[in-house]
Amino acid sequence: MIWVCPLSRLDDTIVTTGARRLLTLLKHGTPFDRPAPIAADQHLLLSMHDIVEEAPDMVAPASAHVESLIEFGRGWDRAAPLVINCFAGISRSTASAYIIAAALAPTRGEAELARTLRRLSPSATPNIRLVALADDLLGRDGRMVEAVRSIGRGADAFEGTPFGLSVDI
Repeated sequence: MIWVCPLSRLDDTIVTTGARRLLTLLKHGTPFDRPAPIAADQHLLLSMHDIVEEAPDMVAPASAHVESLIEFGRGWDRAAPLVINCFAGISRSTASAYIIAAALAPTRGEAELARTLRRLSPSATPNIRLVALADDLLGRDGRMVEAVRSIGRGADAFEGTPFGLSVDI
């Protein structure tokens, strides 16, 4: 199971789920200490801003970020849950959960996966730049982007509520 949460709920989510692997997506300089239950080799911290276009003095999501998160997801043994967090648990983390689920279940339909994401998280607004980069890397021919666009922007929220996404169909 992949669990998605905001930074403010990270410790609780790890304890509640028993997770032992963590993907963190934050802008450089955001205060962050790896939670004690997560070993250093089970944590990936990717530094980027939550933007969809290049902008001065900001780090836009790039192919290297997506390659790293896919590799990290594929290295997950699934013995314990994987937690993915960003600052709000709405955009970068939901995109990453969608990407890893798609990478681990290559025959799972993109639209079904996006609808499942929406049902589990009404506020989810996956970062479309991350999704587009993954769509290209995974050879999904635009279907991931189309599926995420079809669910639209999520409900307005300061931060998302933690949720679990199964990687199995």
